[in-house]
Amino acid sequence: MDVTIRRIEPEEHTALGELTARAYLDGGVLDFGEEDPYLEVLRDVASRDARAEVYVAVDEQGTLLGGVAFVPDGGPFADIAEPGEAEFRMLAVDAEARGRGAGEALVRTCVERARATEGCVRLVLSTQTMMYAAHRIYGRLGFVRTPDRDWSPIPAVPLLTYALELQ
Repeated sequence: MDVTIRRIEPEEHTALGELTARAYLDGGVLDFGEEDPYLEVLRDVASRDARAEVYVAVDEQGTLLGGVAFVPDGGPFADIAEPGEAEFRMLAVDAEARGRGAGEALVRTCVERARATEGCVRLVLSTQTMMYAAHRIYGRLGFVRTPDRDWSPIPAVPLLTYALELQ
């Protein structure tokens, strides 16, 4: 399957928001299911598109397969990026499209963007412990665990961190 990665179009915000929310819900990574307050954040693609670079994966027919938010310079949408680091967040792929390369293509785009960002020496991310498929992608692409940076946005949600040195 051919996957194209490009910047999101405003008319795709709602669809990507629902796809992202569904991926997190179906993946069992939200502690409060349909009542989880993070769902509102996942669905609010317009806000993240205003504060980060949102990329989407589409197939030959233009079907939305997934998306990711790239923060090039530790901007207002970053969670853990420090000076000289870029970050990506909210990587999500539609359940029907998994295993077809969309997730890895989205991560590779973030790596390329980080390498093209002046002064950027590292790409970082946070992930939940049970996002095993994503962890495999990160390992294949050379990311390493950075347990000293692990954190929790709320006590019940421990997040693992990874980094990729760009030099």
